[in-house]
Amino acid sequence: MKKIIQKLRKGEIPEPPSRITNDTVSEYRKRVLAGGRKFKYPIQYSRHKLVINTVIISALALVLVLIIGWWQLYPRQNMSEFAYRVVAVVPLPVANVNGESVRYSDYLMKLRSAEHYLRQKEKATLTGNDGVRQISYLKQQAMNDTIADAYATQLARSKGIVVSDDELANFLRSQRQSEDGEISERTYYAVIKDYYNWSSEEYAHTMRAKLLRQKVSYEIDETAREIATSAGKLVNAAGDKPWAVVVQENAKSLPGVTYGASGLVPRTNQDGGLAVQAAQLKKGEISKPVTSLNGDGYYIIRLVDSNDTQVSYEFVKIPLTTFQRQLDALYGDNKIKIHIDVPFRDEQGGQTDERQ
Repeated sequence: MKKIIQKLRKGEIPEPPSRITNDTVSEYRKRVLAGGRKFKYPIQYSRHKLVINTVIISALALVLVLIIGWWQLYPRQNMSEFAYRVVAVVPLPVANVNGESVRYSDYLMKLRSAEHYLRQKEKATLTGNDGVRQISYLKQQAMNDTIADAYATQLARSKGIVVSDDELANFLRSQRQSEDGEISERTYYAVIKDYYNWSSEEYAHTMRAKLLRQKVSYEIDETAREIATSAGKLVNAAGDKPWAVVVQENAKSLPGVTYGASGLVPRTNQDGGLAVQAAQLKKGEISKPVTSLNGDGYYIIRLVDSNDTQVSYEFVKIPLTTFQRQLDALYGDNKIKIHIDVPFRDEQGGQTDERQ
């Protein structure tokens, strides 16, 4: 009671009127509300401060996560499954080719696949100095391949070139062909998973990029088409002269052209479709220049022999060169920027340097 009296004297508790009437109720309400404000405002202030602190802490946490993520992907070059899944969702760039972003996820998909094959099928340990060199080489190959795919995508977009779903499905079906017939999708993709650690979706994505690069390479290579036409005329006019001799005698006018022979191979041989093309010819018949499913050039084929299950053919190959020449020019003009520290090695295994 003494405490209440002291608070009343200090004005901390409003002193109620002796009698509440219609005339005094308004005054009494004001006194009660005035006494409660000192409890209300501190709570409002605390909530406001709590919201500000929460926003600041959240922002700092986000910045910290971004810094750690950047460090893991770019300086440290984390190759883990978690890192791959992150960049598969967040389209981060690993390089830039002539203004076209190269997706980190595509690079990691190729790199992790090559590493998986070495560990699981070649039983490579990839430790020590030798392991570091092998991983470095895998990074070079994966980066070169991914950059080439990105450049092909840029050219395809400018020229309106696409790979349809039917084209992709037909290609995947052709890959499942064997001497004993067509392998089931389940079995085929189980093998792909075992060898390359790719799901069916990842494999289809990789093959679509491969087919797109092939279509672009054929489209832009006018030189190869002209050489193929010249080579076709020469071998058709050669008569009984061996094709190897024809190619050698015309080396200056047929730059890069090579001769080869298959020997007896299955009609479904995995040689870019050349055996299938040869099986459609009569013995001694010469084909027109045909494209390979491997996307490495034009072929002129002559059927040497065949039976119910096998074919033997010889061929003249006219390689594609324009796409790689243009890509090399971009490197020379410093129009390819790689965002991670990956040594660059040319296709001939020359001296390495760093392309940044």
